[in-house]
Amino acid sequence: MDLRSKLAAFTDSLFARKSEPIDSHNLCYWKTDIHSHLLPGVDDGVSTEEQTLICLRQFADWGIEHVITTPHVSQDWFPNSYDTLIKGRETLQELVTQHNLDLTIDIAAEYLLDDRFLELLDSGQLLSFGKERYVLIENGWSAAPYFLETILFRIQTKGYTPILAHPERYTYYFPTPQELQKLRDAGCLFQLNWGSLTGRYGSKVKQQAQQFLKQKWVDFIGSDLHRPSDLKSLETLFSSPDYKLLQQQPLRNQDIY
Repeated sequence: MDLRSKLAAFTDSLFARKSEPIDSHNLCYWKTDIHSHLLPGVDDGVSTEEQTLICLRQFADWGIEHVITTPHVSQDWFPNSYDTLIKGRETLQELVTQHNLDLTIDIAAEYLLDDRFLELLDSGQLLSFGKERYVLIENGWSAAPYFLETILFRIQTKGYTPILAHPERYTYYFPTPQELQKLRDAGCLFQLNWGSLTGRYGSKVKQQAQQFLKQKWVDFIGSDLHRPSDLKSLETLFSSPDYKLLQQQPLRNQDIY
């Protein structure tokens, strides 16, 4: 083959590669989203079933197969009950069935570590998921709760596995990464918001999220999706260099069904 033929063959192969379709149905290769607010009207998430449907359709298009939505539960802001949230699961399942979405639905909660949480823990009324009985928890935004490691221990003695939601967003941990290491040593898993990697919460949170990737501290990825307008920002992750680093994390999402 002469030089001209070689150049022609190289050009043809280059254009062939560019024209290959992107497999959009495998972008969320982790398959399960464990953090969202898609139950209408119970917290600061979606307010209508129409908004929920938009979000669920996009999840399915991106390759999500299993959605565990997690409404807020807190004493002062969102005192949602176990029964209310379980009933809400039926609403989401009806939407999925009516619109032939290739999704399975579960419901858990994002529990603020306050007095109400401790009451629910002691009464056995926590919504968990997976065979490990994962429970999604969150700290206050101004400071971590006192005796956090003691609370984690209590969660574990009740047979649950704690997952701290979006630890990269708690600014009080920025100068003290050793405190995060203590939580991991105490058996607490970390869930990263994928919006943190897109800059949705600002540059400092993005930098912290990138540090989590470098240290392989990401046990779960979660959308923390609240409304359809969030979707455009989330989509930018798939073309980000951080997406490749995310693929190197020991994610547990795939193991939940």
